[in-house]
Order: sequence, then C-alpha cells, then structure tokens
Amino acid sequence: MVLEKTTIRSLGRRDYSAALASMREFTARRDGETPDELWLLEHPPVYTLGQGADPAFGPKRATGIPLVHTDRGGEITYHGPGQVVLYTLVDLRRRGIQVREFVRLLERAVVELLSEHGIASVTRPGAPGVYVDGAKVAALGIRVSRGCAYHGLALNAEMDLSPFAAIDPCGYPGLAVTQTRDLGIPDSREALGARLAEIVARRLDHA
Repeated sequence: MVLEKTTIRSLGRRDYSAALASMREFTARRDGETPDELWLLEHPPVYTLGQGADPAFGPKRATGIPLVHTDRGGEITYHGPGQVVLYTLVDLRRRGIQVREFVRLLERAVVELLSEHGIASVTRPGAPGVYVDGAKVAALGIRVSRGCAYHGLALNAEMDLSPFAAIDPCGYPGLAVTQTRDLGIPDSREALGARLAEIVARRLDHA
C-alpha cells in the first residue's frame, strides 16, 4: 500500500560521499510508513566504482578526479557538474515492484523525457541505461536493502564529457557518451531534472 505521494527534494550540489552517507542513513532508518523520496542533485567531479566492479575499466590515466568505491550495482561511471542525478529512495517491497521492473521504470522515464523533445532513444538488454544512436545519455545503478532501493539515475545534460574518455564507461571499452545539450535540447539541468523527477514520481505512483 502506498501511503502518500512520492516526495521530490532538490538538494543542489553535494559531495558524492556525503550524499551516499545520507542515502544509507535514510534507508537504514526508514520503516514501513516512511514516504518514498526522490533526490535531485549534482556532484563535483568524481568517478564511482560499483560494488564488484572491475577496476581495470579505469581511470586509464591521471585525471585529478577522485575515485570512490560505492555500493550500487554496475561498473565505473563519471559524475560532474551539469549532470542530472536523481536518487530514488523507494520501498519496492511496499509497492510490490520487482528490481528488474524498477530498473525498466527508470529507463522508460528517461525515454519518455527525451521523446517529449523529439529524441528517439532505446534501452539495451543486459546493459542498463538509455542510448541515442549508440551513445549513452543516461546511466543507472541501484542497491536494495531490506526491500528498499537507493542510488538511481544519472542523465548527462550540459556537462564536460571529457572525463569519460579516461574510463571504459559502465565497463564497455570505447562506449560513446552524449548529453541532452548535444542532442539539441536547450533545457537546463535544473529543468530537465525537475521534469524527470515528475515522470518517475508519476510512474511510481501508478505502478
């Protein structure tokens, strides 16, 4: 049973490790009546390596960008200013949503957002995320603890993409990346993030 509508919070720019600690604390302290929350934010430059990820996927050279080992699924990715980060603190068990179904919900939310701007995008079996003409525009990774998910989505919007060149994004050597600005979408990170959060919240509340 869903107790109330999903809460959306805009948190601005937050250090990755601090945001991770906050997600863990929220998830550890929540109970069966805690409303779900979506956190919109961006991070200073940081590489994050998923749980069980292969360090061989990068960075391949010195970049001066910190590398943080984290507890989400997936391989290595990059976060930086101008990227929409949407953390999804959702009680999947209470909502009756399976993990794979939740991943599809998040992917489809990005596909819907892009389609509103006339951009066709696709997902790939076994390679979570959203792609436009073979280039990855959104990555996702989650962790589930006691039936509750955290981590979430990262949508490239209006950022410096060059740090991706030092890694094998999401464990795929040579994977191209793109962003909404280069796809001809003029909307700011803030506007895209707000709309993406609305879409995810609506899909959750009607799942």
